[in-house]
Amino acid sequence: MNEPELAGWIELDGERLTRPDIRTILNERPTDILRFGGEFFLSGNGCRARDHFGVIQGNCPKGTLTCENGTSGVITPSVMDLPLEEAIITAVRLRSDEGVTALSGGVDSTLVAHLARRECVAVGLSGSHDLRQAKHAAEMLNLSCTYVEITRPEIAEALPMVIATIPKKDPVNTSIALTQYFITQWAGEHGYHRIITGQAADEIFGGYSRYLDSKTLEEDLARDFAGLEQQAERDQSIAALHGTYLSMPYLDMRVVRAARKIPASEKVQGNLRKVPLRTVAERHIGPELAWYEKKAMQYGSGVWKELCSLARKNGYKTSVQDYIDQISRVEYGH
Repeated sequence: MNEPELAGWIELDGERLTRPDIRTILNERPTDILRFGGEFFLSGNGCRARDHFGVIQGNCPKGTLTCENGTSGVITPSVMDLPLEEAIITAVRLRSDEGVTALSGGVDSTLVAHLARRECVAVGLSGSHDLRQAKHAAEMLNLSCTYVEITRPEIAEALPMVIATIPKKDPVNTSIALTQYFITQWAGEHGYHRIITGQAADEIFGGYSRYLDSKTLEEDLARDFAGLEQQAERDQSIAALHGTYLSMPYLDMRVVRAARKIPASEKVQGNLRKVPLRTVAERHIGPELAWYEKKAMQYGSGVWKELCSLARKNGYKTSVQDYIDQISRVEYGH
């Protein structure tokens, strides 16, 4: 048979699979694919399959296997139920044999960076919150980190490509994607394919400020978790521009299962958010970094402010959306 095409990585029963392993399974035991974990799109021997949560993009529905011989089904990783701390440690370990970690200095990325012990990259405009906080975290934890200062001309230059690439072209998605653009650009230029991130922690552990006043927290968390598929499509489409992909330990099945056993009322307590994650993180990165409240990516990097400034400079004083729509129409006819 031809060599299977694989984007991402695969595990089975907690063990990473090699390409020869995968080829053998495709050829001899395709139903084993239904137990695959990891982050992947796999195509070969008449079969196509994507990981359970759809972290990696591909031309079949997330979490499904479809083969020309009629074999099909839902992919549910065969992983052990673990306590939250062990689940996070395992999820990071399985992803940290290669790649670079995106570090912003918040608890999500800092815990991952500390556990992975990979080279880190932080991006932001000069003097931005994220560059300062990432530097502080890296120095405290003795992490090797590159600090990429984004310039205003670079943002203006990247903006049309970002808008053309992402599926939902609104100000929030555009500003997040712009930040991801520079992370993935640096990684691709330096020979990395995998970028380990702290994404999905807010949706899983209750990290958004709006959760503090929620009267329907369980439902809000479930809704936002369902929205992670669209986020992955946005971010992976940007990463693909630079030959990279984002790897998300918090979207590991072990972590998701452990988190789902924790009531929402324990995730958000008083004015504290992501309490279970911070409690775990405190044992690894210390209380200062574990309980630090960080701005969202688009704000902490300074990209949101610059996007608004670009809109004003181009005559769109009251609507960033109109500015984005105009770029989409003029540059790409969308």
